[in-house]
Amino acid sequence: MLTCTGYGATSPSSPLAPLTFNRRDVGPQDVEIEIMYCGVCHSDLHFVRDEWHFTQYPAVPGHEIVGRVKTTGPGVTKHKVGDLVGVGCMVDSCRTCPSCREGLEQYCDSGMEGQTYGGVDKVLGEPSKGGYSDRIVVDENFVLRMPANLNPAAAAPLLCAGITLYSPLRHWQAGPGKKVGIIGLGGLGHMGVKLAHAMGAETALFTHSPGKVADAKRLGAQLVILSSDAAQMSAHKESFDLIIDTVSASHDLAPYFNLLKRDATMVQVGAPEQPLPIAVFPLIAKRRNFAGSIIGGIRETQEMLDFCAQHNITADIEMIPIQKINEAYERMLKSDVKYRFCIDMKSLKAG
Repeated sequence: MLTCTGYGATSPSSPLAPLTFNRRDVGPQDVEIEIMYCGVCHSDLHFVRDEWHFTQYPAVPGHEIVGRVKTTGPGVTKHKVGDLVGVGCMVDSCRTCPSCREGLEQYCDSGMEGQTYGGVDKVLGEPSKGGYSDRIVVDENFVLRMPANLNPAAAAPLLCAGITLYSPLRHWQAGPGKKVGIIGLGGLGHMGVKLAHAMGAETALFTHSPGKVADAKRLGAQLVILSSDAAQMSAHKESFDLIIDTVSASHDLAPYFNLLKRDATMVQVGAPEQPLPIAVFPLIAKRRNFAGSIIGGIRETQEMLDFCAQHNITADIEMIPIQKINEAYERMLKSDVKYRFCIDMKSLKAG
């Protein structure tokens, strides 16, 4: 086994702190990656604090990983030593169920077993551990090629935040002639604005904060709608083809349902700890759809990275050393970041 160092939590209430743990040895189809950068996702916080009630400790989060290939197994053909690569939310899947065969590994019938953290390492039989660490070992089929023209630190959040928005935008065919709304301007929402704009859709941001209007327009929103202003909301009644909700706190969805056209769709990608209240009458009245979406398959994630390279899209990041991760979590809860923290993993060597 490989001995790795990183940061993790030992209980739901403990701060993240340095720890040592094991990863499997590099197998025939495996790639060992020296991690350079790791984005900080709100899911990381949910996970280490056991807010989704499946965490096993010690817990090492991190699923927005960019690094360089250090070692390859003898059967590896897709990557070579020195390549700049990425790892997102999945490091494995069953590969045989209908979803996997369609390239939709995120909906694998084996559920969460293949997750980068909180899943199960099939070799060790232990909970998988994520990217807040010096290196990781991943099957070559779940390693992405990172475009050379993108800043690798700012590209790291594409591996979760980017694909989480790209997948529903593509699935529900955002593009020219479509009016698309993004709820919330955070780590997910700011990627949604950038991507929807690049796809050619008329892009709107919904926010309760007047202070975010200028930034939303800088990122590509043609419209910024204050969700707390009933008149502004009413002005867009039954005009949206697609709305994507990125908010991870409990909130009322009914006002947004009323903005959808007949047969249009609202997609939930934010993952609140508590169930959301759903008002059914606005859905029934216009045959509207309320759907969910989670990340994307490996093929679609590579497509997203290539799309971002073509349009020069990365996340807006604030770089931090790993030693400030607990402070970053508290700031993230207050939405005090524009718009994604990214850890410089060289800081691990500072102790």
